[in-house]
Amino acid sequence: MSRITFDTLLEAGAHFGHLKRKWNPAMAPYIFMERNGIHIIDLHKTAAMTETAAEALKQIAKSGKKVLFVSTKKQLKEIVAEKAQSVGMPYVIERWPGGMLTNFPTIRKAVKKMATIDKLTQDGTYSNLSKREILQISRQRAKLDKNLGSIADLTRLPSAIFVVDVMKEHIAVHEANRLGIPVFAIVDTNSNPNDIDFVIPANDDATKSVEVILDACCAAIAEGLEERKVEKVDAPEENDENAEKKAPRRRTTKARTAKVAEASEEAAE
Repeated sequence: MSRITFDTLLEAGAHFGHLKRKWNPAMAPYIFMERNGIHIIDLHKTAAMTETAAEALKQIAKSGKKVLFVSTKKQLKEIVAEKAQSVGMPYVIERWPGGMLTNFPTIRKAVKKMATIDKLTQDGTYSNLSKREILQISRQRAKLDKNLGSIADLTRLPSAIFVVDVMKEHIAVHEANRLGIPVFAIVDTNSNPNDIDFVIPANDDATKSVEVILDACCAAIAEGLEERKVEKVDAPEENDENAEKKAPRRRTTKARTAKVAEASEEAAE
């Protein structure tokens, strides 16, 4: 797993927090100092806590479970989408659908509606509809795809969520906490880290800062997925070896049974 370094975080500007007057006192343990009215984040803690979070994410991916990435900040949408797609994980970069986690069955119905509309286009049903009906359905499909297309493959609740800016995504954090889903998050000096299971103290506004941290976390997820593949390949081989070991024993048992039968027949004669 690739290690994230102090220098990498420093170059990315991950140490810049918010103005002192906007700080959240709960972030005090992660603040190194104040300079020109701005809090400076302790990057040694950022590096250590990023590695802890990355290791946990690796184990989740290795077990075949999903991590939902969440960030609706305009400047971070493309980065989050790109990183999540690179490891095949679902993501939300548009508006957070209320009840996304707490009312998951309803969200799944909306996703299935997209699949139903797609079937209509493939089986020729569209040809029997008027232009107005086709336009309405197409608009509905586009809207659903924009908001829910990135979670189309999420058939069950995620095992964890990764949030960038816990203040902006407070509804997502609240829903995850309510359901006991672990929350990984990049937390700035103006946020409350108490509701976060894996805190990564860092600048959550700078694209470079977020990108560096996501690179490390997604690399760990990719490593976990790769290890899972290797274990799946090795498992059938082990089963074959065990079968081979057991086979001679079964033959030996049969041979012994035959010998006992022969001895019994001789004794009877």
